[in-house]
Amino acid sequence: MRINLEATLTGKICDLPSLKAKVQEWQTEGKKVVFTNGVFDLLHIGHITYLAKAAELGDKLIIGLNADSSVKRIKGDDRPVNDQSSRAAILAAMFFVDAIVVFEEDTPLNLISNLLPDYLVKGADYSVDNIVGAKEVIANGGKVKTINFVEGYSSTSIINKIRSQTT
Repeated sequence: MRINLEATLTGKICDLPSLKAKVQEWQTEGKKVVFTNGVFDLLHIGHITYLAKAAELGDKLIIGLNADSSVKRIKGDDRPVNDQSSRAAILAAMFFVDAIVVFEEDTPLNLISNLLPDYLVKGADYSVDNIVGAKEVIANGGKVKTINFVEGYSSTSIINKIRSQTT
């Protein structure tokens, strides 16, 4: 089987206006839309497990991806390791991911308020009352869920391990 990577990426990596139209179309068709967000810098089994569990909650999975400028503000000047185009392409290559939208802000509140997914998902290190956009999703009749992480996996720990081995 041959995969047309360019077509896959073009169809999945969206700007907000085109994604908003897709979400409205999906919801009109009765499909449940799931939204999560993050940096997804060095992809690992924890990310894959988390995203697969998020995808199982509905019919379409959208990932809000922090732009490079946002990652630098949140994680520091030495991050991200992979630029936003590379991170988006890797996420788009996953069969269970339906759309990726890059955002420049520190939080995805604008995305969530515009898209109004049926499910908003974050890691279990958050409580529902601390999840950005939860109030908006719930007010629109949606649900907010948390998913447990796979213990021992994070991009930061991988980066620190690499640094300790090279010094």
